[in-house]
Amino acid sequence: MCGVAGFIDFSKNSDEGILKEMTGALQHRGPDDEGFYFKQEYNYQIGLGHRRLSIIELSASGHQPMVYNNYVVIFNGEIYNYKEIQTELKSLGHTFSGDSDTEVILHAFAQWGTSSVDRFIGMFVYIIYDKHDQKCYAFRDRVGVKPFYYYYNNNILLFASELKSIIQHPAYKKDICINSLALYFQYGYIPAPHTIFEHTYKLKPGHYIDLDLKTEELQERKYWDVYDYYNKPKIKISENELMPHLEDLLSSAFNYRMVADVPVGVFLSGGYDSACVTALLQKDRTEKLRTFTIGFEDSEMDEAPYAKKVAAYLGTDHTEYYCNYKEAQDIIPELPFYFDEPFADSSAIPTILVSRMARKSVTVALSADGGDEIFGGYSKYVSLKNSLDKLRKVPKILRPLIGHSMEMVNPGLLPGLRNNYRAKYNFKIAAGLFRDGQLSAPGLLRTATGLTPSFLVAKLLRGHVFNIPDSFFNSEASLNGENSDLDLLMATDFKTYMADDILTKVDRCTMCVSLEGREPLLDHRIIELVATLPDFFKINNGIKKYLLKKIVRKYLPDEMMERPKKGFHVPVEDWMKNELRYLLEEFLDKAKITQQKILDWQTIDGLKQAYLSGSRDAFEPLWAILMFQMWHKQWMEQ
Repeated sequence: MCGVAGFIDFSKNSDEGILKEMTGALQHRGPDDEGFYFKQEYNYQIGLGHRRLSIIELSASGHQPMVYNNYVVIFNGEIYNYKEIQTELKSLGHTFSGDSDTEVILHAFAQWGTSSVDRFIGMFVYIIYDKHDQKCYAFRDRVGVKPFYYYYNNNILLFASELKSIIQHPAYKKDICINSLALYFQYGYIPAPHTIFEHTYKLKPGHYIDLDLKTEELQERKYWDVYDYYNKPKIKISENELMPHLEDLLSSAFNYRMVADVPVGVFLSGGYDSACVTALLQKDRTEKLRTFTIGFEDSEMDEAPYAKKVAAYLGTDHTEYYCNYKEAQDIIPELPFYFDEPFADSSAIPTILVSRMARKSVTVALSADGGDEIFGGYSKYVSLKNSLDKLRKVPKILRPLIGHSMEMVNPGLLPGLRNNYRAKYNFKIAAGLFRDGQLSAPGLLRTATGLTPSFLVAKLLRGHVFNIPDSFFNSEASLNGENSDLDLLMATDFKTYMADDILTKVDRCTMCVSLEGREPLLDHRIIELVATLPDFFKINNGIKKYLLKKIVRKYLPDEMMERPKKGFHVPVEDWMKNELRYLLEEFLDKAKITQQKILDWQTIDGLKQAYLSGSRDAFEPLWAILMFQMWHKQWMEQ
């Protein structure tokens, strides 16, 4: 795991010193080594910087930037099947100076060009400079485990693993994008390709960009899309035929993630996803797998006892650490530095805590994210599907009339909705769905996952003109009519919440302590298979994650696993009224808000008073505002 940074400057106002500043901002991503490539051509300057966290090929043979013939590469991530590809390349006449996956990327690109990415199993961002053809390419993995940001404006391309690197370049302009800010307040994160800044983008998962250095033309191209697999005909297969094949595939994906020249461990929560990863990895090993769990003082939120039982049953080398809330609270002021743009998922706090603990013993940790989005684990999938079934009983001819009638009503005047922001939001969304005559699964998903109601976002942004695109939750445009509501919900979640919230969180929280986080359930081969399966393999008679649970129950008893899911969170809602009240007073100060001229003080004060008076619905938008204000101080006022 590493950090990458660089520029292509057609104005030729950059230098190697700037490149080192950009690369140095990523030291936490790669404390073991650094490297630079700088070259000036007749019409541009190119700089490629790299920070290395040594995982595979610990010798100097893994140093980057790496050069082969006319190609230069910098790489962040892992290609887990690089040995097989290396063997194939050797049969084609290639020779290697070391044993790194980075070198395999270079030779594969030389052999197969841009299509070489289709052969890789892994998580990756890599940038290849082709000196002969005068082109530069940047690839991001299919699912979006590894981040890549770029800025292309005023004759310069800047790129890096994190925004904190890009803003080191003197040509960069930190102008807040109001559309992106509106997206943040609505969802709690900023979906790709947008970022908090103007002219700055996230490269979308499953895409690459190529820049022609002669014409300065930049193009973004797609090489993989999960929707393509949802659109395939559903496989007709029996459960008995499917189960051994799926277990073999899971075992392959999990064991690939154990390949490293440094110690590896697993985050174990005691839930089905992490239990599946742990069980399949431990079953064929004589040495004990290292597992890690964070415990909390509050028994209502503490999953450590369940994880301990799972670890004992499977026979792992288990470490648990009970943190006090003071440790968790102390992380909150650090979040704006780790997350370069506003980010409102408070589960980042325990994720950092467990990463810090694991880093004391290992350099790589496996995290079982993606199980809910792939196998159908969220309760919202069941509840939203049931809601759709009920709403669709309303005759189509009446839906527009009902929708227009609802839009004429001020939901704030209805009993029980006056101070219930979530209910008012749902009311307005339902009105729009009825008005258009369509009741869509993604439309209801947007209702369920929206952090702040759109009407409240409009008030909060003081009348700033913004346009929130709805393409993130409009999977019907890309999925065919053979897909079920469950397909639509899961595919949409996979491309939005999982990629831009969960994976962003895990990347920043692990890399801030120089820990490589790996995602075994997000091997693209798994989702390619499961996307083509009928619904009953995912949710069967109300049993969520049906397939995954069947596999886990081969290795763990039912009574150990059947329990209410607690999730991975800490009680920030309670802290803000007590121990962390000072943050509200400091960052939501009237003078500060008024001076910034971005947010509306009266709206914020109304939320604050409602929250302090006991309104639980007011907390999430208030937390998002607090995280924005703390981010603003970190990155806009320094």
